[in-house]
Amino acid sequence: MKPFVESSDILMDGAALDRRMARDGYLFLKGFIPREVITDLRHQFMGIVAEAGWLKPGTSVDDAVVKPEAACTDPDPRCLEVLKRQYVLEDFHALFHRPEVMGLFERMFGEPVLKHPECLIRVIFPKQFNFENTTGPHQDFPHVQGTAECFTFWLPLGDCPIEMGPVAVAPGTHKEGVREFRLCSDGGGLQVTDPMVGQWVVSDYEIGDALIFHSLVVHRALPNLTDRLRQSIDVRYQRLSEPTLKKNLGTYTGFCTWEEVYAGWKSKELQYYWKKLDVKTVPWDWQYYDKRAELAFAAAEEGDEEARVALLRIYQQDEDAGRRAEAARCLDLLDE
Repeated sequence: MKPFVESSDILMDGAALDRRMARDGYLFLKGFIPREVITDLRHQFMGIVAEAGWLKPGTSVDDAVVKPEAACTDPDPRCLEVLKRQYVLEDFHALFHRPEVMGLFERMFGEPVLKHPECLIRVIFPKQFNFENTTGPHQDFPHVQGTAECFTFWLPLGDCPIEMGPVAVAPGTHKEGVREFRLCSDGGGLQVTDPMVGQWVVSDYEIGDALIFHSLVVHRALPNLTDRLRQSIDVRYQRLSEPTLKKNLGTYTGFCTWEEVYAGWKSKELQYYWKKLDVKTVPWDWQYYDKRAELAFAAAEEGDEEARVALLRIYQQDEDAGRRAEAARCLDLLDE
C-alpha cells in the first residue's frame, strides 16, 4: 500500500484544505493533537478496559495486552457496556471541541461548523477476526446521511502502526456517490462490493496523528496483528448551513441518554451545545437500511452468520416494531 499524502503543511490554509479534500477525499495530519491530551484520555479508557477484565494479568494497563477469551465487538452487549462507561467521560467529548479541531473545519468550510453530538468509540481486538471480518470497505453516508459533505475525524488512542489495524482509505472514491453494497458481519453491516484492489493508502499513525475523510470515501480498518487492544475515537463535522439527521444529535446508537452522559461532568459549557445553534434536520432515507434488512432476513433464513451484526443493529435501533420483531426471530434462527 502507498502512504498517505500528509496535509500538515497546508493546515492553516482553508482553501488548500478544501481543494485537497475535494481531490482525495481525506486529509492526514501528523501530530495534530498534543500527545499529552491523547495520553491522558487513553489512560482513562484503558482503566475502564482493565476493570472489565479484558487485559492479560500481569501486564501494564497502558500496554493494553488483551486476553483472547475477552474478545468482543460492537454491537455485542459485553462490548457496549464498556463503551458506555467510556462514552460518558467529559474529556472524551471535550477533545472534539478543541480549538485546533474546530478551527480546521471553520477554515476548510469558510462558515460556521456543526460538530455532530453523536461521537463514536471503536474497539478492535487482536488476531480474533480474519481480514474479511475486520471492518471492511464501506462508506459512512448510508449511516450518517443529511449532507454528503460531512467529514469524519478519526483518531487512534495511542500509537497505531499498520500492524495494529488503522484506517486505510481509497482516495478519490467519494466522487461517484453511494456504491453497491452487500451484507457483512462488521460495523454497520454494509460493505461495498468493489474490493478497491491496488487503490488503498495508509501510514503508521503516531499518537496525536489524525485522519479526516469524506462521508462517501471508501475506507476500511486493517487487521490488528498485534497482541494489544486497538481503540480509536471519531466524530463527524459539517457546515452548519447544511442538513443533518435527528439521529446524529443523539448519543451513539441511543445506548444511553445525554442526562446519563452529563451526570458526572464538572462543566456545563459543552452540554447541549447544539441546541444553541440553528441546526436543520431532514427525515431519514430508509432505502439503504431497507436493503440491509432484506439481505439480513434472507441470509438468516439460510443460516448465514454474516447476518448477525445487521440483525443486532435492526433489533437494537430500528424504529419499526415489526422489523425489530423479525430481526429477533432471525437471531433465534441463527442461535438454533
